[in-house]
Amino acid sequence: MAKKIAIGGDHAGFSLKQPLVDWLIQQGYEVKDFGTYSADSADYADFAHPVALAVESGEFEAGVLVCGSGQGVAITANKHQGIRAALVWDKPLAELARQHNDANIICLPARFISQEVAFECVNLFLHTEFEGGRHAIRVGKISC
Repeated sequence: MAKKIAIGGDHAGFSLKQPLVDWLIQQGYEVKDFGTYSADSADYADFAHPVALAVESGEFEAGVLVCGSGQGVAITANKHQGIRAALVWDKPLAELARQHNDANIICLPARFISQEVAFECVNLFLHTEFEGGRHAIRVGKISC
């Protein structure tokens, strides 16, 4: 069965989000796009919260969020207790977000990352396992 991925982003992330949706589907993932569906001005929280809720509920195994800097969607998603959203702009960060932090949402800065690098980061994020061990103890201390 295909891994289920929730994706969303604001207007600044739209130009990267749409190719990511297509690419994820081509890779065999089941994808739900929570919007936005155009480059018209939109508020990142309106898309980050639904993606975070979908991942937090367990309906989706991972999430991808995109905005101009990646910061807004990361801050918003991390308000949810069951979410560990990581801002990622290169491959080592994508791997470490999973290996050491057990991140379940990757947040991409559309204004600062190429489409090719974004695909590579998402691929690594989705295929890298959490190492557990000493990292599990640390991750266990995150929730308030």
